[in-house]
Amino acid sequence: MSYSELYTRYTRVWIPDPDEVWRSAELTKDYKDGDKSLQLRLEDDTVLEYPIDVQKNQVPFLRNPDILVGENDLTALSYLHEPAVLHNLKVRFLESNHIYTYCGIVLVAINPYEQLPIYGQDVIYAYSGQNMGDMDPHIFAVAEEAYKQMARDEKNQSIIVSGESGAGKTVSAKYAMRYFATVGGSASDTNIEEKVLASSPIMEAIGNAKTTRNDNSSRFGKFIEIGFDKKYHIIGANMRTYLLEKSRVVFQAEDERNYHIFYQLCAAASLPEFKELALTCAEDFLYTSHGGSTTIEGVDDAEDFEKTRQALTLLGVRDSHQISIFKIIASILHLGSVEIQSERDGDSCSIPPQDEHLSNFCRLLGVEHSQMEHWLCHRKLVTTSETYVKTMSLQQVVNARNALAKHIYAQLFSWIVEHINKALHSSLKQHSFIGVLDIYGFETFEINSFEQFCINYANEKLQQQFNSHVFKLEQEEYMKEQIPWTLIDFYDNQPCIDLIEAKLGILDLLDEECKVPKGTDQNWAQKLYERHSSSQHFQKPRMSNTAFIVVHFADKVEYLSDGFLEKNRDTVYEEQINILKASKFPLVADLFHDDKDSVPATSTAKNRSTSKINIRSSRPPMKVSNKEHKKSVGYQFRTSLNLLMETLNATTPHYVRCIKPNDEKLPFHFDPKRAVQQLRACGVLETIRISAAGYPSRWTYHDFFNRYRVLMKKRELANTDKKSICKSVLESLIKDPDKFQFGRTKIFFRAGQVAYLEKLRADKFREATIMIQKTVRGWLQKLKYRRLKAATITLQRFYRGHLARRLAEHLRRTRAAIVFQKQYRMQRARQAYRRVCRAAVVIQSFTRAMFVRRNYCQILKEHKATIIQKYARGWMARRHFQRQRDAAIVIQCAFRRLKAKQELKALKIEARSAEHLKRLNVGMENKVVQLQRKIDDQNKEFKTLSEQLSVVTSTHAMEVEKLKRELAHYQQNQEADTSLQLQEEVQSLRTELQRAQSERKVLEDAHSRENNELRKRVADLEHENALLKDEKEHLNNQILRQSKAEFSQSSVEESLLMKKELEEERSRYQNLVKEYSRLEQRYENLRDEVTVLKQTPGHRKNPSNQSSLESDSNYPSISTSEIGDTEDALQQVEEIGVEKAAMDMSVFLKLQKRVRELEQERKKLQVQLEKEQQDSKKAQMEQQNNGIDVDHDADLAYNSLKRQELESENKKLKNDLNELRKAVADQAMQDNSTHSSPDSYSLLLNQLKLANEELEVRKEEVLILRTQIMNADQRRLAGKNMEPNINARTSWPNSERHVDQEDAIEAYHGVCQTNSQTEDWGYLNEDGELGLAYQGLKQVARLLEAQLQAQSLEHEEEVERLKTQVETLKEEMDKQQQTFCQTLLLSPEAQVEFGVQQEISRLTNENLDFKELIEKLEKNERKLKKQLKIYMKKVQDLEAAQALAQSDRRHHELTRQVTVQRKEKDFQGMLEYHKEDEALLIRNLVTDLKPHMLSGTVPCLPAYILYMCVRHADYTNDDLKVHSLLSSTINGIKKVLKKHNDDFEMTSFWLSNTCRFLHCLKQYSGDEGFMTQNTPKQNEHCLKNFDLTEYRQVLSDLSIQIYQQLIKIAEGLLQPMIVSAMLENESIQGLSGVRPTGYRKRSSSMVDGENSYCLEAIIRQMNSFHTVMCDQGLDPEIILQVFKQLFYMINAVTLNNLLLRKDACSWSTGMQLRYNISQLEEWLRGKNLHQSGAVQTMEPLIQAAQLLQLKKKTQEDAEAICSLCASLSTQQIVKILNLYTPLNEFEERVTVSFIRTIQAQLQERNDPQQLLLDSKHMFPVLFPFNPSSLTMDSIHIPACLNLEFLNEV
Repeated sequence: MSYSELYTRYTRVWIPDPDEVWRSAELTKDYKDGDKSLQLRLEDDTVLEYPIDVQKNQVPFLRNPDILVGENDLTALSYLHEPAVLHNLKVRFLESNHIYTYCGIVLVAINPYEQLPIYGQDVIYAYSGQNMGDMDPHIFAVAEEAYKQMARDEKNQSIIVSGESGAGKTVSAKYAMRYFATVGGSASDTNIEEKVLASSPIMEAIGNAKTTRNDNSSRFGKFIEIGFDKKYHIIGANMRTYLLEKSRVVFQAEDERNYHIFYQLCAAASLPEFKELALTCAEDFLYTSHGGSTTIEGVDDAEDFEKTRQALTLLGVRDSHQISIFKIIASILHLGSVEIQSERDGDSCSIPPQDEHLSNFCRLLGVEHSQMEHWLCHRKLVTTSETYVKTMSLQQVVNARNALAKHIYAQLFSWIVEHINKALHSSLKQHSFIGVLDIYGFETFEINSFEQFCINYANEKLQQQFNSHVFKLEQEEYMKEQIPWTLIDFYDNQPCIDLIEAKLGILDLLDEECKVPKGTDQNWAQKLYERHSSSQHFQKPRMSNTAFIVVHFADKVEYLSDGFLEKNRDTVYEEQINILKASKFPLVADLFHDDKDSVPATSTAKNRSTSKINIRSSRPPMKVSNKEHKKSVGYQFRTSLNLLMETLNATTPHYVRCIKPNDEKLPFHFDPKRAVQQLRACGVLETIRISAAGYPSRWTYHDFFNRYRVLMKKRELANTDKKSICKSVLESLIKDPDKFQFGRTKIFFRAGQVAYLEKLRADKFREATIMIQKTVRGWLQKLKYRRLKAATITLQRFYRGHLARRLAEHLRRTRAAIVFQKQYRMQRARQAYRRVCRAAVVIQSFTRAMFVRRNYCQILKEHKATIIQKYARGWMARRHFQRQRDAAIVIQCAFRRLKAKQELKALKIEARSAEHLKRLNVGMENKVVQLQRKIDDQNKEFKTLSEQLSVVTSTHAMEVEKLKRELAHYQQNQEADTSLQLQEEVQSLRTELQRAQSERKVLEDAHSRENNELRKRVADLEHENALLKDEKEHLNNQILRQSKAEFSQSSVEESLLMKKELEEERSRYQNLVKEYSRLEQRYENLRDEVTVLKQTPGHRKNPSNQSSLESDSNYPSISTSEIGDTEDALQQVEEIGVEKAAMDMSVFLKLQKRVRELEQERKKLQVQLEKEQQDSKKAQMEQQNNGIDVDHDADLAYNSLKRQELESENKKLKNDLNELRKAVADQAMQDNSTHSSPDSYSLLLNQLKLANEELEVRKEEVLILRTQIMNADQRRLAGKNMEPNINARTSWPNSERHVDQEDAIEAYHGVCQTNSQTEDWGYLNEDGELGLAYQGLKQVARLLEAQLQAQSLEHEEEVERLKTQVETLKEEMDKQQQTFCQTLLLSPEAQVEFGVQQEISRLTNENLDFKELIEKLEKNERKLKKQLKIYMKKVQDLEAAQALAQSDRRHHELTRQVTVQRKEKDFQGMLEYHKEDEALLIRNLVTDLKPHMLSGTVPCLPAYILYMCVRHADYTNDDLKVHSLLSSTINGIKKVLKKHNDDFEMTSFWLSNTCRFLHCLKQYSGDEGFMTQNTPKQNEHCLKNFDLTEYRQVLSDLSIQIYQQLIKIAEGLLQPMIVSAMLENESIQGLSGVRPTGYRKRSSSMVDGENSYCLEAIIRQMNSFHTVMCDQGLDPEIILQVFKQLFYMINAVTLNNLLLRKDACSWSTGMQLRYNISQLEEWLRGKNLHQSGAVQTMEPLIQAAQLLQLKKKTQEDAEAICSLCASLSTQQIVKILNLYTPLNEFEERVTVSFIRTIQAQLQERNDPQQLLLDSKHMFPVLFPFNPSSLTMDSIHIPACLNLEFLNEV
């Protein structure tokens, strides 16, 4: 394509910029051929004219389309050049916070300078097993690729990590090793992976230091080989180091530090074990204070030192060696601080004799002080004839001291590395290895010396190897695709390498100059000028004669020759080394031995003959030399580098290039200048250049067809062959055939062609968009016009009608107005006339009246003037009085109001308090009663006053009448004389009357006012009381509601918490079960391995079935250990046979246990006998006159009889046991042919049988004797009850009878003689039997009397105990009364709370008491059941023995046995089998059973058959049979599951059968809680004798293990399908777009034949799971839990891949996910599994899909996202937004500001820090009880099971 086609308007380009390196611009005008410049507009709208030169190809770089920006792989970019690479890295680093990016085969890692949560175990598991291009770039992806290629190709791998100091090399290498340690953990218990990781802190301590660029800079290179066995588990490791920077030991630049170990040791100097080191702070030593800064921010040296010591201990370095290492390090610090004084002549110097540091140095290294002091200041010169000792100047001494310090540290460094390698070495054969190379990157400083020269030389070699490997991969790719290729021109740095290492090169000339006696750096520089001045890679600076320039592949570097010779020689004087060799400490002497100075190299021929690379030491081989100069440092480095290159060339390399984004160590800050400099130096741009020189863009035919089908024509699409379609389209679109090539599976494009195709595609879309917009806009305008036209016509129609109606209305209104005017005018004229008439009449009347009123007013005014004057004067007086009174009242009111406000405020404050309410409520009724009483008193008083007033009034009236009569009489008599006197009296009486009336009025007013005030006050108080009552009720209700709400809330919270704790406990328990099963499996594997290793020809297995069962089963037996009887042992011997029992120790153990039980019983009886003797002695003292002596002797005789009987039995059993042991020992001494001569064992068995029969006979006799005694007692009791006089003291018949003492003594001696004899006890039936029985009867009577006395004592004790309980209850009642009184004094709220607390405490105590009672009852029940079983078995054995012994004499007993058998036949639902058929039963029913054999039968048939067998064993009370059957069944199921550990059908089959067996054991256990749904017939099938609770727990644990195996199998089948089906497959066709891919999607980086799955495959697989589980009768609740777990796994795997795949985070993926999830939900509803909670487990994935589809621009969008994505964590939301990738250029990216807004709104969330979901998480499983409706007698056994030996009972 021509420039005019590429450089058109709106095309974006890159132009150089001095600040940002490259700057983006846009063309404002099309380029035309012949133009000398381009018209550009920058991003800040600045217009620029950029000059170009087409002939010299000096045109700006084209910018990639936005759709390609942010790609995971730089090679996926269409335009491959420096600005495109830089911009892509910048966008990924700053906007998406992605620190890893692929560049072909190179992983570019940018140091973020902050911790990122992307290195956890979950991320490791997410990358494990994935292809490199499927996930986002990561160091784990590179490690997984290396691990996978090692396992697939069986070839050694290497990971080369390089970069500048501070770029993150060490961290990257550490994470790579962590990945290998996690994925390829050691198969044994050696924990070699932990040791490999433990070497990192040690090497960082002794080899890392703080520099100006990095706080933890590695100052050496290391290559770690991690060895693997054939199963690709780590078995060991080896480390090689390169070029330790020894000069840092003695000198550090400003703001730098020495190695970390020095500062760590100084920080721990205060520890007691380090007191002898005589260390202080780091500032006190010269070697640690050169840089000025002795601390690092955020680093605790003491804590790091403790980690270093722990790592040394883990790697096996003994404490003594650790102390020696620390002594050597401390001695180096002391050596650097030795004070050296110059003498006056200047040619010599000395050390003060009392120098403390030198003394510490000699003491710590164990050397002589005088010799070291001498040879530090002197040197030895050896000539051919003489030897001279010469003094040294001050500078020479300092240099020698520094050289010695560097040498000591270097030797110690090598020793530590060697011991680390020994700790990591394995004796197993290494199959392959993966090497991790952590080496320094290209360095250039202002002053570059020998170290930088060696570093850059190593990078030259590595770059050469890198270039050749990249070229090789490109060649392989082209050859694989069968396309022609030409030689790609790439930079070859071999000339530069030859300049350095060839003959007479820089290093060769340096070594020659070092051999010259007086060689100098200047002379060496001159030789370089003379020799290499013509070389293209060597230059001489203009202004210097001691420097030289080497043109490296990365840049020109100027080296200063000063110091090259000294550093290359690495001179250490032999005399000082000899002193150290003579050290009294072995470690110090070993460091400087000659064998440490040379390490032999392995044979080269051997290396060539083997395909594996042998481990070599980094130190080159050198001969032992006594000269001062050994082989130079340059020579050693060159040799070790060549060995390294040999190793790398023999491996498949993987490259990690670490980039330092800025020099200020700021997090996520990108400096383009520094980044470009490192990209050029590390070879990334060279990779881009090599890729761009060929065909960098590669598309598969399918992807190309899907992406660019819009450029194809309809006739081209008619062809069905996509490959031919692509060829025809490309040939028509790109005219130059050299711009593309057609491979076998891919299309290869030159650089820029994909961008051109994208431009054509965008133009096509733009044209189509314009066409669509034009058509749509025209259609919209036409639609708008039609709507406007219709609306206009409608408006016109309505408006014209409105005008016509308005005109008609106007005409009607005009006519009506005329009528109104006529009538109105007539009315107005009539009214005017009438108004005039009325006015005239009114005027006349008013005028006449005016004159009359005028006269009247004049008279009236004169009369009223006098009245006004009177009232005015009175009013003035009253107003003055009222003003005075009102002023006083106002003052009083103001004062009272002030007081009232204060009181009101206080009352309000008091009213708000609870105390006021209480006081008010307590005293309110009393106050109301008091006020009522006061009102009644006042009413009474008012009534009294009213009566008095009426009396006074009547009296006064009577007196007035009397006075009036007297006055009239007196007037009649003396009218003339007394008139004046009478008038005065009348006046005085009137005055008194008025005064009395006024007083009365005042009293009435006061009474009424007081009465009104009282009534008002009472009403107010009543109203206030009512308000207070309402408020009280309201507050009480509120308190009650609040307390109820709090109680309910607390109860709900407690229930939720308890539920959560229960789930956690269940999960922990099931994890323990899972871990137990794993350990059990591991134990079995180890046992098999040990068996294979230790098996010898003479070895034979244990023939005992019983012992093998006990060893296989780890579960307890049922009551076997508790019974432990001799009969069981003999029966067991008879069952298993002579041959098998010979080697079975269980019989002897049971006999031995029986002996111990008899011993314990004897001791207990002896103690009881002694106690009874003491009691009898006391009774004898109290009742000497009652004749009790004889009874005492009888009791003593009876007890002695019983004791001697037991002792005799015990002694016989002991003898039998000893004989049995002896016989077994004799039998064990014989050969293996024991079965051929069983005579001795038969004899032994006969002896045991005889002993057992004798014991049975004795027991029978004792039972007969006791029966006779009891019958006699009953007859005597019946006789005694007839007598009227019964002694009230006792009810026993023989208590008062006299017993003959001689008879008792005689019976006692007779019994003793009988015990001493060895004859059968059958002689008791001879003469004297009745007498002995009579004596025994008397003794039994005495025994019963003693028992009665004991019962009376117990009764008294019970009475005392009841009294104590009564006292306790009284005290408790007193406490409760006190508590009740205290409760009454509390507030209502406190009363409620206290009551609730008391109730809770009471219920808790009752609950605990009930629990204890239940436990006691259960324990007692189990004890009684066990005793009942023992007695039943003894009775059965006794009856069987009697039947066999007396079958001829007692035929009726046989009839009784037949009757029992006939009764057993009545039971149904039991299966009987013989003991020898048990193995056949397990084999046919468990081991060899296939699920398809039972198709069409009852589900879980094996479980029912097993239960029927167990039920028969329970019916026969055969505990051994039950134990053996259950143990064999469990072990058989385990073996089947182990054999079919990947068979879902078999696992599901046994899960359903195990659960059904468990349900049967519960349903028929006899526990009422499990029998609620049983029918009466099913209740008859319950177990009668045994409690199998422990076995139910065992079966529950087994069910958990089977369930976990089932989930594991299902997950293993589903997991390969999930990512492909949920994320990659196009469920909705044509929705997803295809984007360009880079090298990581090449076929060479992936395994061929990878399958692609669709969602239908997952649904089919789950349908298969569901069908299998339903057909096999698995419980529905378990099926729900299975699919809940599987859906969680689908959610976790899909979401984790979504979070780690940038290409999957798009709108179309969200749409596909929504569709796929809806299909899964529909499947759940179709299978009626929607209640399982599976959909809830998919909620995070649903929200992630919605997040991909939501709008992501405004603040409202951010709020919607935060509210919607509640199940996603903040990190997951931000990660998805950062990964979101538009599918085309029309879609916008998520802005950084929007992501910051999301983060700000989600700050308050307390989300976990984990980014990925735990796909290994397993929900705890529940097995709810599910009883069966089938009865055992209705089950039919098919013939295909081959169980004919089972008999239905």
